[in-house]
Amino acid sequence: MTTRRAFLGGGLSVATQDSLAGRGSVGTLRDPDAVGRSRAPAQPGENGAEIQAIETRLACNCGCTLDVFTCRTTDFSCTYSPKLHREVLALKAKGLTAQQVLDAFVAEYGEKALMAPKPKGFMNLTGYLLPGAVIVAAGAGLLALIARRKAAVAKAEGGVGQGGPPAVAASAEEMEGLRRALSEVED
Repeated sequence: MTTRRAFLGGGLSVATQDSLAGRGSVGTLRDPDAVGRSRAPAQPGENGAEIQAIETRLACNCGCTLDVFTCRTTDFSCTYSPKLHREVLALKAKGLTAQQVLDAFVAEYGEKALMAPKPKGFMNLTGYLLPGAVIVAAGAGLLALIARRKAAVAKAEGGVGQGGPPAVAASAEEMEGLRRALSEVED
């Protein structure tokens, strides 16, 4: 009969054995390419701040709508962003500045290579200015609607809340009946 301590200790040694590559037949990964395409290890300068700054300004056109840096570091099924990353590295290796690398991408792929278009030309300026103009117009329309509704409510209430109760025409007999009713309630 096996004790509980021996059973748990044996399980621990099997778990340790499985986690070490080449130790035992259970859990050994024989072919790394079987789980997907393998990639070369990253070199020291590949993920530097300057490379990241360039890649965050470039759009990955694989359909994800992310920038190149985010796509290549989060979507490991994308084959487009690693290619663009290698192009950025090659251009930087030639000694180009960040702006020159961006200009080279625009020259090769067009303005769709950028995350945000340059603010010149009718279509690009429309893309920058139209959303703000729509928001301002919607706000102005909302303020006008609220002002109209307040005016309509005030008119319907007969001016209550704007200097006192409305004046009501009552005959002398109605006023006397009101005084008698009030005196009966107070008693």
